[in-house]
Amino acid sequence: MRITMIGTGYVGLVSGVCFSDFGHDVVCVDKAPQKIEMLKAGKVPIYEPGLDALMAKNVAAGRLSFTTDLAEAVDGAEAIFIAVGTPTRRGDGHADLTYVEAAAREVAQALTGYAVVVTKSTVPVGTNRKVADWMRDARPDADFDVASNPEFLREGAAIDDFMRPDRVVVGIETERAAQVMADIYRPLFLRDFPIVTTDLESAEMIKYAANAFLATKITFINEIAALCEKVGADVKEVSKGIGLDGRIGNKFLHAGPGYGGSCFPKDTSALARIGQEFASPQNIVETVIRVNEGVKSRMISKLRELCDDSFNGKTVAVLGVTFKPNTDDMRDAPSLTIVPALVGGGARVRVVDPQGRREGETLLPGVEWLDDPYAAAQDADLVVILTEWNEFRALDLSRMRKSMRTPRLADLRNIYSRDDATNAGFESYTAVGR
Repeated sequence: MRITMIGTGYVGLVSGVCFSDFGHDVVCVDKAPQKIEMLKAGKVPIYEPGLDALMAKNVAAGRLSFTTDLAEAVDGAEAIFIAVGTPTRRGDGHADLTYVEAAAREVAQALTGYAVVVTKSTVPVGTNRKVADWMRDARPDADFDVASNPEFLREGAAIDDFMRPDRVVVGIETERAAQVMADIYRPLFLRDFPIVTTDLESAEMIKYAANAFLATKITFINEIAALCEKVGADVKEVSKGIGLDGRIGNKFLHAGPGYGGSCFPKDTSALARIGQEFASPQNIVETVIRVNEGVKSRMISKLRELCDDSFNGKTVAVLGVTFKPNTDDMRDAPSLTIVPALVGGGARVRVVDPQGRREGETLLPGVEWLDDPYAAAQDADLVVILTEWNEFRALDLSRMRKSMRTPRLADLRNIYSRDDATNAGFESYTAVGR
C-alpha cells in the first residue's frame, strides 16, 4: 500500500518508518528542506533508540523516502496521514490547529484519486469533521474519507509501542475507509493485537482521556509522596503496595518532580479547555494541571532547604534534564522550571545529560555542560538527580562524595535510598516521599 506521512516530527517519522517496516511504500513529507536533506542523508533529527537503524533498513529496501513536494507524495497514495504539530495555543490552552488545517487544504488540492485522510496528530474532539469540511471547501470534487488514528507512543520506547501496541484506535465512518485502515494494520491484526474501531469523536476522546488518566496517576502519587514525607511513610513502599492491586496497576506510580514532555501537559490543558467549551468542566484534570505545577515548586523548596535556604554562591550538579530517559525531548521538562530557579538564585549549575544538550543549550542558558557526572560533582555543594538515565543508576556515590565541597544529594527520582547516601558519606540527603 502507498502511504503518505505529512510531518516528520516525532510522531510522523516514527510512524512512517514503522509503516514502511510493515511492507508499505511510505513517503514522508515536510516543509523544512534542511530536515528532509538530513533524512535523505540517513541522519535522524530526533533521538529515539533504534530508529536510525530501522530507517536505514527500509530506505535501503526502497520502501521509505523523503520529500518536500506534497503533491508528488500524495499522487497515488491510498492513505494520507496528517502528523503535524498541534501546540498549545497561547491564551486559551486549546490545541492550535493551524498546521492541521493547512495540511488538509493542501492535500485536497493534491488528490489524484480516492484516499483516506487520517489524522495522526492529537486533536480536539470534532477536528476530523473539520478536516473534512476544510478539504471540501478547498476542493468540492475531491474523493476521500477521513479517519482518526491517534498515537500512543512512549518516547524512548516508540518502536516497540508501534510494533507491539496495547491497542490501535481507529475512528471511521465508512466501510471503504475501514477496509483501507484494516489493510494498513493487517500485520498487527494477524498477530492478534487489539484494534479498536469506533466513531470519529470517540477515537479523538480516547487519546485525551488516556493521557489525562496517566497524568492523574502521576500527580496522585506525587501528592501521596508529599504526605508520606509528613507522616514518615515511604512512597516507594506505598506505590508497590497499591500497584499490586490489579484494579490499579503499578505503572505511572513513581513519585518524582512532576510530569512533562510533549503529550501530558499539552493534552491535559486541551482536555480541560474542551470541557469548558462544552460546559462540562473537567475538574479532576484541571486540578491535576494545578497540582503538577505545584510539585515542581515543591522540588525547588526541597533543594533550597538542602542548600541552607539559599542557592547563592553554591555549585550544583544536575544529572539529567530531559523530561524522561532515552529521549532528547525537553518539552515541559521539570528541569525547565527547576534549573532556572537554581541559576536565578545565584547558583553555578553544571548539567550532565546523555541527550539533552542539543535542545538544552538554548532552553537552559547560564549553565555549564559536562559529559561526566563525577566531573560535574567536583567541588560541588549539591548533586541533583533529575532524570533517571541508566548512566545515573549505578554511580559510585563514595567517589562522588569525596570530590564534593559539601556532600549533599537530592535524588528526585528515588534511585538511591537514604542508606545508600549515608553509607557513601553524604551529610545531607533528600528524595521524594521518603
